Amino acid sequence: MSAAEWKKRCEDEWSLQGLPAQERLDWKSVYEAKPFGRNLLKNPSPHGLSKDIAPPEPELPEVPVHGPPIFQPEGDFSGWTTNTEVLPYDTSGIPEGAVICALPQFSWFTLEQTVDLKAEGLWEELLDDFQPEIAIQDWYEESQLHHSIYQLHVKLLGADKSTVISEHSVKPTEELSTYSHTWKEVSHVFSGYGPGVRYIHFLHRLKNQYMMSFYPTMFTGSSVIVKPIKTSS
Repeated sequence: MSAAEWKKRCEDEWSLQGLPAQERLDWKSVYEAKPFGRNLLKNPSPHGLSKDIAPPEPELPEVPVHGPPIFQPEGDFSGWTTNTEVLPYDTSGIPEGAVICALPQFSWFTLEQTVDLKAEGLWEELLDDFQPEIAIQDWYEESQLHHSIYQLHVKLLGADKSTVISEHSVKPTEELSTYSHTWKEVSHVFSGYGPGVRYIHFLHRLKNQYMMSFYPTMFTGSSVIVKPIKTSS
């Protein structure tokens, strides 16, 4: 196929008519990269779970588990950079003189990755002049282990990977009075963010609990999707 034919194929498939593009843009490479409408995150569901099926109920051991405490969940976390932060015991609210047999200990499990937008098939003129919508979505388990079990931080970065052009953070508070073990959606759409965006840094944190056994807060369906549209301001 000729360059013009590849361009028309891209325009027809993604309705790209009128979008800015450099004169010598390799439309064949753009089409093969398929940068629009697909999830740009790697390994979006490390636990092998689906948001369309309720999270599994935690397994309660009949006897205490022996061995060192566990603070990080199991799973294939390839594609993510992970970190575990063990939190100190929370003794607030315990009456003076009370006998303590055991206390839950919490940890934050952080997962992050950076998306290179140019490597995924997008081009500078598109990102700078048109500024297509960038849709973020995530689903976390309402584990109700604590009133704060999830955090999300997403940044649109410049070419140096340190300049923050736009960002979005979420720190929800959980309702613990009733048990509703479901998936909870977190989403955001970046638009009109300004020129210079070249990378997207996606980071979320999930809280786990260890008390005789390990109880994680899981997630699934994390996504970063670039859409060939923009919202009129």
